[in-house]
Amino acid sequence: MCSRNKKGPVAWLEGRAAQTMLENYFPVLVFILVGLAFGCVPILLGWLIAPNRPDSEKLSPFECGFEAFEDARMKFDVRFYLIAIIFILFDLEIAFLFPWAVIFKDIVSSEAMRLFGFIEMMIFIGILAIGYVYAWAKGALDWE
Repeated sequence: MCSRNKKGPVAWLEGRAAQTMLENYFPVLVFILVGLAFGCVPILLGWLIAPNRPDSEKLSPFECGFEAFEDARMKFDVRFYLIAIIFILFDLEIAFLFPWAVIFKDIVSSEAMRLFGFIEMMIFIGILAIGYVYAWAKGALDWE
């Protein structure tokens, strides 16, 4: 019997398999650690380095236009929500321009698709413009 390996050859093979498995998962561990560093380090640096001078203006609610913890039956201004909905609507519609921009080179290179792709996008942009003009004419974008 070998004096170095008292458990036998099977235990040595199991240890080698475990070591190989750990070597295979080492890049995953590094990826997780780098991801955590990218997420946590900026937060910690901001907490440590940024100036902290709170005053009444900074601590007051400003996003929704009214105090957060008041009577639930109070009146609130609907304009905040209307502007937010209009922003989301136009923002999502503009997101449809990106796929067209990605395949624009293919559309232009194809003779049959050149006019069709252009007309389709002009119809889409026209519908967007009509919606924008309608919202503007109805006063949905006015803040007074």
